[in-house]
Order: sequence, then C-alpha cells, then structure tokens
Amino acid sequence: MKTTLAKKEEVTRKWYVVDATDQILGRLSVRISNILRGRNKATFTPHVDTGDFVIVINADKIRVTGKKEDQKEYMFYSGYMGNEKYIKLSEFRSRKPDFIIHHSVKGMLPKNKLASGMLKRLKVYGGSEHPHAAQEPEELKV
Repeated sequence: MKTTLAKKEEVTRKWYVVDATDQILGRLSVRISNILRGRNKATFTPHVDTGDFVIVINADKIRVTGKKEDQKEYMFYSGYMGNEKYIKLSEFRSRKPDFIIHHSVKGMLPKNKLASGMLKRLKVYGGSEHPHAAQEPEELKV
C-alpha cells in the first residue's frame, strides 16, 4: 500500500462557524485546534499545513468548569523588573472575550513555524455577528 502525503499546493480549505454559547472552553479549544491543523481530514500530514478556517461566535458566553472564573489568571511580563501583571479570566470576559479562546487554542497548536499560519485562520468574535458571510461557512456541531 502506498502512503500519500499532502502537498501545500493541493490543499483545499473550507470555512466552519462554531457557536461557543455554553460550550466548555477546553473541549471547544481541542475541536478548534484539530480543525486548524487539519486532523479531521483523511489527507492529514504533520509537516504540511492542511487545516481549515474556523470562525467562533459568542466568545463572551463560553463556559469554564470549577472555580476557574475567579481563580484563573493570565500573566503578562514586559521584561522590566517588577512589572508582572496578572489579569483574571472574569476581567478578560468583560473586556476582551476573544482573547480567552485565542489563548487557549494557541496553547494546543504545535510549537513550530506552521502554528502562526494556523492561528491566522482562527477568527473569534464576542457577539453573534461575523463579517465572513461571503465565504459561506458551514455550521460545525460541537
């Protein structure tokens, strides 16, 4: 039997739209990262970017389990001494809800040169509207 490897020029990309309302953050992020990598396709090849585009709507209505809403913190460091900042997940939900999903999916992608291209195909929106209707995205049941 012969193994076929995908080539960059032969990849066809589809668009998917995901509604994040009442979805658990980690489980949704795994599904999104697998689609961005192309693991849902029969032609998946680890060293070729075969993934699709993913649009996430209602990012502000994502659900987390346990006490993460109050206890989970994101750390930012500017490089200067004593300039670490910790921001809680609940604060991000009100200010910048797309960061929560974006950060979670980024951690699940491979740590190599392909990851930046995969992350560019992730579009996250806090509300229920998105400007990608012309691409005719398919509804993805999660």
